[in-house]
Amino acid sequence: MTTPRPLISAMQVTLDGYSSEGDAEWVDSWADGLGMLPPVDTFVLGGGMFPDYERFWAMILHDPGAASDLLGRDVYPREVAYARLAAETPHLVLSKTLTGASWPTARIVDGIDEIRELKQQPGKAVYVVGGPGLVTSLLNESLLDELRLIVHPVVVGGGQTLFGGLVERRALELASADPTPAGRLHLSYRVGAPADPGR
Repeated sequence: MTTPRPLISAMQVTLDGYSSEGDAEWVDSWADGLGMLPPVDTFVLGGGMFPDYERFWAMILHDPGAASDLLGRDVYPREVAYARLAAETPHLVLSKTLTGASWPTARIVDGIDEIRELKQQPGKAVYVVGGPGLVTSLLNESLLDELRLIVHPVVVGGGQTLFGGLVERRALELASADPTPAGRLHLSYRVGAPADPGR
């Protein structure tokens, strides 16, 4: 019997719980989440973030000068490494509105059952890139196994919350907490069953 593959999300959040959707100048690098994960062989993300994700990592790979102009700094080596891995690794994009992707490794799926099937297939861990809506949907369906957060020492007071739309309270088990010299905190949680509302 095949052991289900773990689905692991790595998200960047502010201290007051807002996600790194859109322009988030407090994020040092979008590549940092991958560094918190074990080896992965599939990426999963939501359709809302995929078009910008696809353009950004293609730019890192094929036009690093333009990427540097966009970022206002030189491209980091870990960003180039991420872009190379992303270009050759299967991506499943959960969307009911997108019709296609320019990346040959990306496939649009319109139902969460395909993510459920992916989990049962043999292979390495699956990186749930995001966004927050997808992470919440996977939590609601009991498909997310681990949640890893890069918590930035900044309070923004508004934006997209990380877990908007959660239908049941979830118990999380802290696996590790590692502060960084830059003041960020790396947190890893194992996701448990829905919490008993009576407790």
